[in-house]
Amino acid sequence: MPSVDDSAQPGLGQGPRQARDFIEFHRLALTYVSASGPVEAVRDVSASISEGEFVCIVGPSGCGKSTLLRMAAGLRRPTSGTVRVAHTPVTGPIKSAGMVFQAPILMQWRNVLDNILIGAELGNLPPRRYLDRAHALIELTGLKGFADKFPRELSGGMQQRVALCRALLLDPAILLMDEPFGALDAMTRDDMTLELLRIWETTRKTVIFVTHSIPEAVFLADRVIVMSARPGRVAKVYDIPLARPRTVALRAQPEFGQLCVDIYNTLKVGEPGSAQFL
Repeated sequence: MPSVDDSAQPGLGQGPRQARDFIEFHRLALTYVSASGPVEAVRDVSASISEGEFVCIVGPSGCGKSTLLRMAAGLRRPTSGTVRVAHTPVTGPIKSAGMVFQAPILMQWRNVLDNILIGAELGNLPPRRYLDRAHALIELTGLKGFADKFPRELSGGMQQRVALCRALLLDPAILLMDEPFGALDAMTRDDMTLELLRIWETTRKTVIFVTHSIPEAVFLADRVIVMSARPGRVAKVYDIPLARPRTVALRAQPEFGQLCVDIYNTLKVGEPGSAQFL
């Protein structure tokens, strides 16, 4: 099974290698069979993502955003088209990707440290070898002092930090995030967005982040890919030329607001009976 060379992956504190076309989607299409017949989820999607880039995907519900993440990870095969990571065709699950989902999916009977080490166990690797890294990630994500706590003793935001540590344990080159903050309250979501940016500035992983929130996408991303309604296609790609590091004050800048309006209008145009409302 082809996979990316894990020995070349960046570690904590290292910068991106700046490879062009690190992740490539070429004319991806996916049709799945439902009880009522075939459903075309994604049609003719092409995009490329550079190494170390933070890319957000926004689009209507059911347009194939999560499907693209799963195809990037090799968890789902396209009906047609190809996915390449580091110029290697993706034909099955790849070791170089870590995933974070909307729900943290923690084992309630295991403490924080043991939940993080699950990543090593699932990879048939000795967990003890990853103890130092697990503790480094606990400190990096602001969980110091909570290694022995159980999920029921943590807030929703802290549980999602544990899920992020688990995804980063094996030092993947790629971080795939499927609406990871969608279930959090507004204040916790803001805190987690800032925390994620702080961690990304430290690790410079290649990130593909799916969200329904346009302001969240603009705040996080180097580029935002806007998807059309199902079957999902790339409607437009926006460069986000806002300075880093990003701060809360950025949201008050006219450039930030204008980008949010532009993306909103791109999402609305083309829907039946829609118009440019803003």
